[in-house]
Amino acid sequence: MGQLITGPTASHGRFLLGHVPCLKAAAAVFSSRRRGKESGRPDGGIGAATRGPPPSSLLYGSTCRIRPHQRHAQNATARAALPSSSSTGSAMATTASSNTFSFALRRLPLDLEGGGSYYSLPALRDPRIDKLPYTIRVLLESAVRNCDEFQITKEDVEKILGWEKTSMKLVDIPLKPSRVLLQDFTGVPILVDLASMRGAMSELGGDPDKINPMVPADLVIDHSVTANVVRSDNAVQTNMELEFERNKERFTFLKWGSSAFHNMLIIPPGLGIVHQVNLEYLARVVFNRNGLFYPDSVLGTDSHTIMINGLGVLGWGVGGIDAEAAMLGQPMSMVLPGVVGFKLNGTLRNGVTATDLVLTVTQMLRKHGVVGKFVDFYGRGMEELALADRATIANMAPEYGATVGFFPVDHITLQYLKITGREDETPTIEPTFSSYLELDLRDVEPCISGPKRPHNRVTLKDMKADWHACLQNKIGFKGYAVPKDLQDRVVKFDFHGQTAELKHGSVLIAAITSCTNTSNPTVMISSGLVAKKAYELGLEVKPWVKTSLAPGSGVVTKYLRSGLLRYLSDLGFNLVGYGCTTCIGNSGDLDQIVADAVTENEIIAAAVLSGNRNFEGRIHPLTQANYLASPPLVIVYALAGTADINFEEEPIGTGKGDRPVFLRDIWPSSEEVSEIVQSNVLVDMFRSTYEVITKGNPMWNQLVVPTAEVYSWDPSSTYIREPPFFKGMTMDPPGPRSINDAYCLLSFGDCVTTDHISPAGSIHKDSLAAKYLVEHGVKPKDFNSYGSRRGNYEAMMRGTFGNIRIVNKLLGCEPGPKTIHIPTGEKLYVYDAAMRYKTDGQDTIVLAGSEYGTGSSRDWDAKGTMLLGVKSVIAKSFERIHRSNLVGMGVIPLCFKSGEDMESIGLTGHEQYTIHLPSSVHEMRPGQDIVVTTSTGKSFVCTLRFDTEETCYLAASASRKYQAIYCIL
Repeated sequence: MGQLITGPTASHGRFLLGHVPCLKAAAAVFSSRRRGKESGRPDGGIGAATRGPPPSSLLYGSTCRIRPHQRHAQNATARAALPSSSSTGSAMATTASSNTFSFALRRLPLDLEGGGSYYSLPALRDPRIDKLPYTIRVLLESAVRNCDEFQITKEDVEKILGWEKTSMKLVDIPLKPSRVLLQDFTGVPILVDLASMRGAMSELGGDPDKINPMVPADLVIDHSVTANVVRSDNAVQTNMELEFERNKERFTFLKWGSSAFHNMLIIPPGLGIVHQVNLEYLARVVFNRNGLFYPDSVLGTDSHTIMINGLGVLGWGVGGIDAEAAMLGQPMSMVLPGVVGFKLNGTLRNGVTATDLVLTVTQMLRKHGVVGKFVDFYGRGMEELALADRATIANMAPEYGATVGFFPVDHITLQYLKITGREDETPTIEPTFSSYLELDLRDVEPCISGPKRPHNRVTLKDMKADWHACLQNKIGFKGYAVPKDLQDRVVKFDFHGQTAELKHGSVLIAAITSCTNTSNPTVMISSGLVAKKAYELGLEVKPWVKTSLAPGSGVVTKYLRSGLLRYLSDLGFNLVGYGCTTCIGNSGDLDQIVADAVTENEIIAAAVLSGNRNFEGRIHPLTQANYLASPPLVIVYALAGTADINFEEEPIGTGKGDRPVFLRDIWPSSEEVSEIVQSNVLVDMFRSTYEVITKGNPMWNQLVVPTAEVYSWDPSSTYIREPPFFKGMTMDPPGPRSINDAYCLLSFGDCVTTDHISPAGSIHKDSLAAKYLVEHGVKPKDFNSYGSRRGNYEAMMRGTFGNIRIVNKLLGCEPGPKTIHIPTGEKLYVYDAAMRYKTDGQDTIVLAGSEYGTGSSRDWDAKGTMLLGVKSVIAKSFERIHRSNLVGMGVIPLCFKSGEDMESIGLTGHEQYTIHLPSSVHEMRPGQDIVVTTSTGKSFVCTLRFDTEETCYLAASASRKYQAIYCIL
């Protein structure tokens, strides 16, 4: 695999070649990171122009050293001043005078970035450090650096030092991240909350300007662009114009936030996907905060924040509520995780892609069980993986269930150091792990994943048989229950004067998109080569297949313009924008003729995308089968036009001279791809892209925004409305209340996702959210998406549990956003039923199976649940982020005891439920038993899923944001 250049930028003076992870070589590799006036915060990075020993001993001990080397040119851009608020200091490391571990503070030589200091872990002289996994060492350094005996104590440090024993006891520790990362779908609600907090602060007689992020926050606007226009040379400009037309209110609000709040950098729309921009530009790797050096760590409001672990930066996705509290200076309470060691051996076979590898890893780790755990990758096989390959694997951690998939320093880092005139040594001690897995890269086969879950991997050679099994199987994650006599039915129709055919498995959407793969030059170059060979052999994509190319940064199109972009366009994969598009559900409408053919004939249509999520109803309402694939395979499936194919035996299509063309005829070798990557992925491409990233574009720059520090809410806005969370707030928190005689609002089976709970995609014309928008003067063409409406709680309440594919047991197997109002037996929309319960003063709960809340991190899955009046969710198990979100909004998560569920207890959902909580919040503790009784005389015991000391938030009206604002006051 070729080494990957992913830098530098002139503004950061940054180079990345191969793999440059955390502190091992960071001081030697990264130069001063400019955070100019637009960011409103101090410089956040360490210099590459350094000489002498870096603070690598923070994580790796005295065995690591970097010998003298040449200094890179320094960036002359001035650093921004610290925010004036005195509270900003709490976001910085505890000063040496107040830190219990001040004895571990070490000085750097003056010629190393002008000197400075860092907290040295070897200075603790504790032999347990040598055996700690790399990820745990990052947590340890943070605790040591921030130990003030108030928010973080010496006892917390001892818990981490004793990880080998304490991780099995589910102890909780506090974490203060170095920064917070946001995207616009989750970032708008946070800025709305911050703006509302300023209003609440003013009403309480406080200083509104105290409401500011206390740690650096980066927000990238990437989730708003939709693939409306495709197969056009003007698609990018047209889609961006539509994006600004629909989202002007949101963008104006965000631009106001960029100047109203200190310590926040906002990247304007049209410039890239948040995680790719984070990988290529935003990540510091090492912070330099007023001369104190420490590791970059990040919490993000998108579950794929973990992509940055491929760079050796520890980070993961959290709910918007947790991120908001962290931004306001609150340490995040987390369970000290177990760490799974995943050993990689060998090398990938010729033609096998990083996507094939990540889908294999995802399946293995899902089977092993890594929910709530960190995964540290190690082994000689990592030597064969470029940084982008590692980032692809790290990106999919939510899909394999882990909190983190981390790649520490290894030989690829050393290669880079040697190439730039440095020499190095690396530690030889192998850390201890909670459990172990091993994979020989030579065993990885070409594959895709689907049709409804990311970890349902299918090898290409088995795909045809698997598809037919899915048609035959009963309805489920791998079944559609299509009658046998209808499985091979072909529907013919006229498509703008051309005869068209559809059948089950016909591909209607083929999208090269998502940070998961577009950040990887190897698979993107592969897709260009596949397009070139297919075009030259005379293959074409049927015109009714909606094709698109939406990379994660402008760097991609720069290196594809070296000769491959034209072939992608020739096959219909024109550039449509720089954003998440299809992966987040912004696929745009299908041609109405095609849509009618699908709905009228009940076709199980397919979408193939190079994304990371394929849950039901996410990609497009009319594609029930959705497959994740590498970018070159996306093109292959678009050419074939069907998922019902065995590429080893059947041709993709007929080319020039009626010659059948097989996959082997157009698939490039690894050597072909590597040669082009080496010669075409150039440093200047990254420099020119990121020199201008904060300058925006003409449409963004022309937005006129207010200058007041307190936002003036527009009551007529359908995008940005003042949320109800802080209205009527007093200095005395109301505290929790009991749950008596609650009705079941909804009853679910397993794997209800956040896409089911709070959809992000298009707003269906028959939905209650659509009705609300029409009543407020919005035309159907301007509905936009649920994700874009997250600044308006009225629209989001109506969209909660609004997925058209959601299955509520109270309605049998009928999918859709409705439920039974138990007291009357009426069938109502979920929102209408919830409002009736609230009007009548009746509490509600939700019953669910396992893995409740799986999927994207989004705070509206919990906010909407709370605003609908739900007081508790009782499930077999919860996804990590969603559980935390529920706690943050005061919705109590309870788990059935092992071996029990609704069926075994005999619950129908038609009973009333009383949850016997302690009379005082101070009597509640993580994991305690809670008795639940029903109106039918049943009684069962649940586990309270407060996994850490989260009960304090119940005392603050069950909201972490309340807790934060009280602390500020």
